[in-house]
Amino acid sequence: MESYSKRVAVLMGGISAEREVSLKSGTAILNALLRSGVDAFGIDLQRNAVQQLLVTEFDVAFVALHGRGGEDGCIQGVLEWLGKPYTGSGVMASSIGMDKYKTKQVWSMSGLHTPKSTLLHSKEELENVCNTFTFPVMVKPIHEGSSIGIVKAKDQNELLEAYNDALQYDKLVMVEEFVKGNEYTVAVVSAEALPVIGMITSNDFYDYEAKYQSTGTVYNLPCGLEPAVEERLKVLSKKAYEMIGCEGWGRVDVIIDDSGMPWLIEINTCPGMTERSLVPQAAKHSGIDFDTLVVSILQTASLKSL
Repeated sequence: MESYSKRVAVLMGGISAEREVSLKSGTAILNALLRSGVDAFGIDLQRNAVQQLLVTEFDVAFVALHGRGGEDGCIQGVLEWLGKPYTGSGVMASSIGMDKYKTKQVWSMSGLHTPKSTLLHSKEELENVCNTFTFPVMVKPIHEGSSIGIVKAKDQNELLEAYNDALQYDKLVMVEEFVKGNEYTVAVVSAEALPVIGMITSNDFYDYEAKYQSTGTVYNLPCGLEPAVEERLKVLSKKAYEMIGCEGWGRVDVIIDDSGMPWLIEINTCPGMTERSLVPQAAKHSGIDFDTLVVSILQTASLKSL
């Protein structure tokens, strides 16, 4: 690569439930930048994150934070005020993308297919779910990533249990209709969709355990779809990414049901970059090695609004 003269701070850690995954992502990114000759260092952000950034000298931030505080527009807003370019989406897209319910509303209003859902504010609303949804249903804290707190509820008793469990992670909980089908993910880097990955797990769905702990999860590259179907899925995912206003990079999760209909599930505006992560897998299938991928993301860093 051409010489990159700016000093890069890799922001990792944070205080969300995804802290440990973020530390792994950040470490992998930092090592890739150092191998590529970039003047880079890591910052493990704590609750005094603003003060940490104020006393640290750097030119550009590579955001490797997952979850609330780092992927939801908060740290992006701080970086805007500091006048520091950063990787990934801006404040608004980050905020919308972190909110599963708001994301689905944007997609629905744009005419894109996403499973029916409702927001729960209290236990009293669970009865309405039983009357308007067919079991099983998915119960999700709307501001968590990595499938943390997500449960597939098969009946009313499991729904109540899942709701109480989700409240441990978020005061806002969403119930979503369950779509039976095959799960896929599409990475978008520098406005280009990478090859589609198909995920196969023996779990009920592609949950946290399947993502980070199971040795039985299978990632299909090529994804197994007909070339024309894969291309349509890439076009759909790129449109979903653009509708949220994402920049730099991101990843869209999709389920294709038994009739062949693709359903948009959620978007990740700062995807994982661990050894098991999906964006590096898709890039590798395109002939892009990990270090090249990281540097290409760094080169998209910019100020977004102020």
